Amino acid sequence: MKILKSPQSVNRLAGFILLVIALSSLAWSAALPVARPAEVGLSASRLERLGRVLQSYCDEKGAPGMVVLVARNGRVAYHRSFGKFRLDRSEPMPAEAIFRIASQSKAVTSVAVMMLMEEGRLLLDDPVSKYIPEFKETYVAMKADNKEARGYSLVPAKRQITVRDLLTHTAGISYGDGPAKEEYLKAGIHGWFLTDKDMTIGELVRKLAGLPFDAQPGEKFVYGYNTDILGHLVEVVSGLTLAEFVEKRITGPLGMRDTHFFLPESKASRLTPAYGADDKGKLQMTEDPARSPYLYGPRKCYSGGAGLVSTAEDYARFLLMLQNGGELGGTRLLSPKSVELMTADHVGQLYSGGNTGFGLGFWVTKNLGASGLPGTVGAYGWGGAYFTSYWVDPAEKLVAVFMIQVLPVPGSLSDLQNKFRTLVYQSIEKSYSFKNN
Repeated sequence: MKILKSPQSVNRLAGFILLVIALSSLAWSAALPVARPAEVGLSASRLERLGRVLQSYCDEKGAPGMVVLVARNGRVAYHRSFGKFRLDRSEPMPAEAIFRIASQSKAVTSVAVMMLMEEGRLLLDDPVSKYIPEFKETYVAMKADNKEARGYSLVPAKRQITVRDLLTHTAGISYGDGPAKEEYLKAGIHGWFLTDKDMTIGELVRKLAGLPFDAQPGEKFVYGYNTDILGHLVEVVSGLTLAEFVEKRITGPLGMRDTHFFLPESKASRLTPAYGADDKGKLQMTEDPARSPYLYGPRKCYSGGAGLVSTAEDYARFLLMLQNGGELGGTRLLSPKSVELMTADHVGQLYSGGNTGFGLGFWVTKNLGASGLPGTVGAYGWGGAYFTSYWVDPAEKLVAVFMIQVLPVPGSLSDLQNKFRTLVYQSIEKSYSFKNN
């Protein structure tokens, strides 16, 4: 065998290898692998049943347009859009539409934290004050009797809040609707929507640390700013803004080209309107993309808890990475053991009375009968405020993404997510977990 010795030959070989790697990466990011339903154990006719039901919600109940994606064995078997892009126009919803994914951002930020853990830069039981000193001494607002002018008394936290408390929403931190709600309103920190804030997430989080929290650390599941705090923690530990970290370490390597905290104007035409129900349950536009803060706001506050926009296919890439044990298309973000830790139940009775578990960013199915919906023990997922949802079923090698933009949701659409879940599972012909197979 002839050995290359000259610098020119070595450089040519190195250049060729880099070109092959680059082309492979481009090929992966261009499109997810696809399969006919039967090739991955799904029924094409039963998936069409799913499509008919979703279309009926648009035709008969006035639902805004939606995009859904179902993948199995790492391949996309169903990716369809339904309804209109805008209810006041005839343009159909495109499959590549961009949606506000709100709390689906939490999974992305949680993965960022786990990546830093794998690099030896933090531990889950580290106190948050190790990275954000303002959290060294925190206080809890305890409801008091009517004699208290402000309705609560302040008590010191029994212990410091840890990284794991934030990941599991057991830090006692809400979105500002607890006993000290007035203090949050005065501070200008209330509610999950932070995209329009004219401050950085670091400034907001340090301000938040001085407000009274709702419960003692580790004693209660309280859904709130936990993952936004983690987003700033990622910034402190990594030395990057959260947007830079997510793009360089997660969305870029996975080929998630349309996932952003703030959209470039070149993609403005693909951002869907948001709708909500009025007092009579009638849908009306609540956010016109032409005036969206995701495009035209301060573009300063990177909300790790609820700030991302994405497409169904982009988010499916992220979920396929998790379903595959932390790797997708040759790009590994996490070890399978870290994914295993993320999708284990960490809170016991604190979430849903213990019937459903909660891991490091997701609900986790512990008891199949408790939910009354099809599924598998070990499946995990979450959703977003605009009625988007997702789940991963490792046993069935299944990923499902449901995208729509409705907030608040009218009663006529309230069962749509559960219908979607039920109809995805009824499309399975070959089960990998059913005991008789």
